[in-house]
Amino acid sequence: MTDCVDMEQDDEAFLRELAEMNRRSRIRSLKTSGIQEPALANWTFASAEDSPSIQMARRYVDNWPQMKENNLGLLLWGDVGTGKSFTAACIANALLETGVPVLMTNFSKILNKMGGMYSEQRYRYIASLAEYELLIIDDLGIERSTDYAMEQVYAVVDERYKSNKPLIVTTNLTINQIRNPSDVAHARIYSRVLELCTPVQVRGTDRRTTIGRDKQAMVKELLYGG
Repeated sequence: MTDCVDMEQDDEAFLRELAEMNRRSRIRSLKTSGIQEPALANWTFASAEDSPSIQMARRYVDNWPQMKENNLGLLLWGDVGTGKSFTAACIANALLETGVPVLMTNFSKILNKMGGMYSEQRYRYIASLAEYELLIIDDLGIERSTDYAMEQVYAVVDERYKSNKPLIVTTNLTINQIRNPSDVAHARIYSRVLELCTPVQVRGTDRRTTIGRDKQAMVKELLYGG
């Protein structure tokens, strides 16, 4: 009897270990497809300094089931270097760790990928973006402003709207620029974004300036002994 119990326990332990291995393998696969820039993989809550923006991002992750069910997205806007992309990446990595399919990209990458595609291929590619439970578009406003580019950007945002799935967008544009665009092409895009995303201003000191200053101090210490 004891031998049977031990065998059952061993089998259960093996199945748990196998399930965990499969889970980690799936998460690695999701991260590979969802985080396209290696540096972003290190932008996590564990490496974040506490701030109102990070606290907000944690609550977004904690309430993900409701965010997903009600199609609640975010428009993270603010000055350059305040941590908008970092905040979005923290959300992406936290959700990926739980097995939620997330893609974090930007329109420049999307447009470059679509450059050699025929119209039917472009349509299928845009439709494939809706397969992710959360789509994060970084740096809205840096993409080209040609008629073709604007049409494709609108198509991506509109497809997300039709899929009824959350979208997070980061931008250096001001909320006034987004609400009062200078032309019809941008107005169509920004109107859709505002339908999908609640504007949240990300405040803070320029992280890039701080990092640059710290590196300069390190170089001086190493080369000149302080």
